[in-house]
Amino acid sequence: MKNFNRLVFFLLLVCLVILYLPGHDNQDNLEKVNNGREFKEEKLIKEDGLTVGERIMVPEGFARIEYPADSFEEYLRNLPLKPHGSKVRLYNGQYKARDVHTAVVDLDIGNRDLQQCADAVIRLRAEYLYSQGLYEKIHFNFTNGFKAEYSKWAEGNRIKIEGNEAYWVKQTTGSYDYDSFRKYLDIVFAYAGTLSLAQELKQVPIEAMKSGDVFLEGGSPGHCAIVLDMAENQATGEKIFLLAQSYMPAQEIHILKNPDNPDGNPWYSLNFGETLVTPEWTFSKNQLRRFPD
Repeated sequence: MKNFNRLVFFLLLVCLVILYLPGHDNQDNLEKVNNGREFKEEKLIKEDGLTVGERIMVPEGFARIEYPADSFEEYLRNLPLKPHGSKVRLYNGQYKARDVHTAVVDLDIGNRDLQQCADAVIRLRAEYLYSQGLYEKIHFNFTNGFKAEYSKWAEGNRIKIEGNEAYWVKQTTGSYDYDSFRKYLDIVFAYAGTLSLAQELKQVPIEAMKSGDVFLEGGSPGHCAIVLDMAENQATGEKIFLLAQSYMPAQEIHILKNPDNPDGNPWYSLNFGETLVTPEWTFSKNQLRRFPD
């Protein structure tokens, strides 16, 4: 009888060991615990995806929020991406030392230390407006308050800087070609920043977030990151979002990882609390801003 009990005990022990061996549960979605909250590990990166919407899948139960086809939000979702695994390149040809990104936006960086964090946000907004032919809406303020209007630039005017003053001077024939547009942007990058951007963008409540909004802390240095895409859980109403940034020194725009998600899920929950922790900056929920229409 004792031998029989020992055999039963041994068999039960073997079953328990097998049950908890890694990989025994061969489900694609594996429940884990993150900060006291269960989540499912899923393969959310489609490596051959060419755009934001094609590369980064939404978690189970979520669906991307629909936007008009010609909107800024849809433009951001369709930004082209460099091949999966690409490193973030700096303006000088070197690579970013820290690995903080999920994907790299396929947009030139130039060869000067200009396109930093605020400049990347300005770049995306300006590129969208330019692609839509909305030239009159392309304007950004310098830190000294000067309004740099692309329509004036396209008419052949150029910006002269003397001390802390800036003014327009007619210098060449008018042109709306892309090369001239990029030169305009470089001038804006040189004289605008988080301080001036904070004055231009309007504050919005976190509950009203939409793609294209910007987490922004104005300062020297300050920082900002743009909401690149959003999705919503159809059952619970929870919203999630992707963030993109440039940084110092000037570097390619990249989609950020979420440091709170050890499974590589880059989505951030809108229910993040009072502070939003990103790999290189922490924002307050009250620092969300939006370009005026």
